[in-house]
Amino acid sequence: MTTERDGKNWEKHEAIIEKFIQVIAKNMDLYDITPSTGRLYGVLYFNDEPMTLDDMRDALHMSKTSMSTGVRTLSEMRMVETAFRKGIRKDLYQSEEDWYKSFTSLFGKRWRSQTESNIDETMEAIEILEEMYKETNDEELKEKIEHDLEKLEYAKKYYQWLMQFIKVIDSGEIFNYIPKNK
Repeated sequence: MTTERDGKNWEKHEAIIEKFIQVIAKNMDLYDITPSTGRLYGVLYFNDEPMTLDDMRDALHMSKTSMSTGVRTLSEMRMVETAFRKGIRKDLYQSEEDWYKSFTSLFGKRWRSQTESNIDETMEAIEILEEMYKETNDEELKEKIEHDLEKLEYAKKYYQWLMQFIKVIDSGEIFNYIPKNK
């Protein structure tokens, strides 16, 4: 028994998936990923088979260079991984389907880098102000420096706490506190 292809609902299905891929692309901005790379991820996510760069180019009507750049970006963020198929010589890619894993990897990488930079800047400011405090005889400036050093110490403690939080995210320990929805 053969069933008739339901063209109307196939079109509706494609439109719904395309709309959701647009949502993914739009939300990727939160992760500092371009909408075109977000669309690439969406296409890979909804494709049932791994894709080559040529497949991606055909699906998205973008240049192979753009596809390569997008795949590299997504790979660095652990959102795309290479796949292997016996007999296929071209590189194949598929999406990482564990969004929790992708988020924790991306969050940790981005926040760690920025927070480490903030800690360095805070420590440098503290060091300079402490040296200024020792060198000046201006009591009003000393008072201002003391006040600013208190604020910088607070900032340092916050950034140290944030690094602990990032470690909880990176390690996956976060899921002990906020379990993944199944």
